[in-house]
Amino acid sequence: MTKEVALPPGQILTGKFPVVGEQQGRSGADPSTWTLQIDGLVEQVRSWSIQELLAMEQSEQTVDIHCVTGWSRPQMQIRGLPLSRLLDAVRPRADAQFVRFVADSERGHDTSLPLAFARENTWIVHEMDGAPLAPEHGAPLRSVTPGRYFYKSVKWLCRIELLAQDRLGYWERESAYHNEADPLSEQRFDERRISQPEEVQAFREATSLQPWRSGRGLLKARLGGWNPQDRDLRGLQLKFCSLRQAQLQGADLRGANLSLSNLSGADLRNVRFDDADLEGANLSGADLRGAVLCRTALSATRFFRPRNGEPSRVAQVEGADFRGCRGLMEEQRQVLLEAGAILDA
Repeated sequence: MTKEVALPPGQILTGKFPVVGEQQGRSGADPSTWTLQIDGLVEQVRSWSIQELLAMEQSEQTVDIHCVTGWSRPQMQIRGLPLSRLLDAVRPRADAQFVRFVADSERGHDTSLPLAFARENTWIVHEMDGAPLAPEHGAPLRSVTPGRYFYKSVKWLCRIELLAQDRLGYWERESAYHNEADPLSEQRFDERRISQPEEVQAFREATSLQPWRSGRGLLKARLGGWNPQDRDLRGLQLKFCSLRQAQLQGADLRGANLSLSNLSGADLRNVRFDDADLEGANLSGADLRGAVLCRTALSATRFFRPRNGEPSRVAQVEGADFRGCRGLMEEQRQVLLEAGAILDA
């Protein structure tokens, strides 16, 4: 990618289309039986099959995609229908103010947008970059809303509901993601829901970490230099936390969620990160020698800090096992290989 791209703050440029979240819709995404319904505060409830949607005049647009985990994919070609065309067919009522998008997914993903914004910006898409959507990217149908973090774009779209009052979506409810989600303002998390000092202190002093292994866990907690006595940290939810210089050598962090957390300079020797989520995490200068990161989610994970166009504070990764990891950015992969990490061919 040669064209100069202005990125929102905190984003990494990629030419890939990383897979984020679930990889398959609940019903197996069979286009022959798929329908999209629009209901709620409308004059006429309507339902379309994929065949009916494809029979309508299609449009194309070039958009930039920004994921909350920290990667940006510019100039992606999308093909489908502007949401406004479908809204015109159902005729929203005067009291409709918000649009809710619902996925046919195991966890029932949904999200919402103000009606006026969605009408002007959201697309109903069946192709990206000249090819039909892949199942892991939402086939046969998804929404795409440029100008908002990508969790505002729903895979496996099966229903659109018009509402008078807003309703928080899945990621906004479960992970405290910001409801406005403007990348230019770096609205990743709802600051009103960050972990309070008394909760962080209770975490540091706890003899059992079970309460923080599910749900929201800790959000934006200051845990610099953390050196837990118990090395069984499986499934911990520590999102957007500061873990600089943490002493975690030999810990078991399998299945943990450390997305967007700062682990720069941390001692992570021989840590088990199998199946963990490190998307958007900062591991520059960390010691990962002998660590296992098999099947770990690494979209926009940083293993060095760029300086004057060159990598600096590169993580120590000799013998670290990255086989089966997902989403590693191009430049990061190259630096890890040069530093002695074990990666798939």
